[in-house]
Amino acid sequence: MNHTDTTQQAQHRSNPLIDNAIRIGLIALLVAICFNISKPFLGPILWGVIIAVATYPIYLWMKKITGLGNGWTATLLTALMLIFLVTPTVMLSSALVSETQDLASGIKSGSLAVPPPPESVADLPLLGKDLSAFWTKVSVDPKATLGEFEPQIRKIAIWLIKTAGSASLIILILIFSIVIAGVFLANAESGYRASKLIFTRLVGSKGEALTKLSHDTITSVVNGILGIAVIQTLLAGMGFIAMDIPGAGILALVCLVLAIVQIDILLILIPLSIYMFSVADTGPAIAFLIWNILVGLMNNVLKPILLARGVEAPMSIIFIGAIGGLIAYGIIGLFVGAVIFVLGYTLFIVWLNEDTKTLNQETV
Repeated sequence: MNHTDTTQQAQHRSNPLIDNAIRIGLIALLVAICFNISKPFLGPILWGVIIAVATYPIYLWMKKITGLGNGWTATLLTALMLIFLVTPTVMLSSALVSETQDLASGIKSGSLAVPPPPESVADLPLLGKDLSAFWTKVSVDPKATLGEFEPQIRKIAIWLIKTAGSASLIILILIFSIVIAGVFLANAESGYRASKLIFTRLVGSKGEALTKLSHDTITSVVNGILGIAVIQTLLAGMGFIAMDIPGAGILALVCLVLAIVQIDILLILIPLSIYMFSVADTGPAIAFLIWNILVGLMNNVLKPILLARGVEAPMSIIFIGAIGGLIAYGIIGLFVGAVIFVLGYTLFIVWLNEDTKTLNQETV
């Protein structure tokens, strides 16, 4: 073999480093293209997965009671969720859209009207007189009284307008996510096997344990926190609409955020109940007060039951996940962000404790 043949063979010999770099680059390009294609559906799919995991015990119970197959049970549960979740959501969203439009026009034109406070506000203990005086000043000249807070008010108004403007889209996504959840429920066993396989590929023999931990965490957060928050908000909102309270949709949205970040919504419900004694008849006002107390205390009754077998997370983690998700992705992020952040925190703590345990064993 002459020198020329040896040189040609060296030129044609592949370089493993370059070959691997090309393969990784092509795989990364394929993943990026697939991500961009699926990006519009990621939110609804994540929401659908979360709903499916949370409602799986109800699905099993319905399947046992009715004796139906997987598909029919999932269809029945999907229909019930659409009826009991979408209908009140549409009512509150319509109120929110109408109220934010009025608020926006009032702020832009400078004609924002604030009704004077009821006389009973001044009789409230501690802050009654100061609150009544400030409320009166705002009702007389809102622009002058709230002038120093005008930038903050405008920002809040703009955010509310954007949220209300996307209400129809959010309802459509909710419907789509519930339908996706029904599909996942009908194929729950194969979905669980796929999840276990993915975790096993990632962490080896601990894949099944982490799959169960992820399931328990999602169930705990959705049922013990988000589920209660949604139920409280819908019931409180129905009370607001029944009593014809101004800003019912906005107040319901505030209650939803407070409930998810674990702040008692009685802070909103009790003052509203007291206010209604000044503007409504005694009978309806008493009924509204009792209703609000039952709705507010629902958290104290249901949370220990629904979180009894779940995974607890610090309030700060739930707060960051919920508010961060709300700011980044809107109303959907309020739910998905809380679940994903708590799940990530839980898996990180498990990994950290396992790593510490291994270190201690090596030290011994």
